[in-house]
Amino acid sequence: MNIFDINTICRHVKAVIFDLDGTLVDSMWMWKQIDIDFLGRFGYDCPDDMQDEIEGMSFSETAEYFKNRFDIPMTTEEMKICWNQMAFEKYSHDVFLKPGAQRFLEDIKSAGIVAGIATSNSAELVGAVYDALSLKDYIGVITTGCEVAKGKPAPDVFLETARRLKVDPADCLVFEDVPSGIQAARNAGMAVIAVDDENSKHLRDQKQEMADAFITDYEDLYHVSTL
Repeated sequence: MNIFDINTICRHVKAVIFDLDGTLVDSMWMWKQIDIDFLGRFGYDCPDDMQDEIEGMSFSETAEYFKNRFDIPMTTEEMKICWNQMAFEKYSHDVFLKPGAQRFLEDIKSAGIVAGIATSNSAELVGAVYDALSLKDYIGVITTGCEVAKGKPAPDVFLETARRLKVDPADCLVFEDVPSGIQAARNAGMAVIAVDDENSKHLRDQKQEMADAFITDYEDLYHVSTL
């Protein structure tokens, strides 16, 4: 059964779980600059490998990574507060849904499919964009990586989201934009569609190999021949 078009998703999937950044919303563009600005305060250049290094980590795990790699005179909690402050206004005003996502959210809601977010981001920033884009109309559950034992590629955040949605993992379809998230979904026993994103374009081939399907945006779900 090909479940990767809108009609078969609506007939056969019981829950859709979205990663947030780079998957449901277009937000990854801001984080490189935030890393550059934050590290620059302490005299560090942003390493070229850092985004790949922290991929999938929870907000807390990322703070631990920064603490271990750089000599920054802040606690991990202080770093998280600082990052939230640096990003909050952008998440409230400058972050928008990926193309076709609004239509897809409306259609799965009409089909009675429940939806959740499973993200490595902070609760504060998820809350900001959740309110700004009125996602409460479509998404009933949010789970952050800080609420579970291990971040992606461990399956914890997806399994917890499925538990909160009261749906068996095998009946969930995940949308993800990075390999660690795709692996986490597969580790959870869930089908997964990889979503294209400019920030992870260098990983496109790997994403296509790992996922059950690959889309450039959510409009692809309405044009089966492109999958």
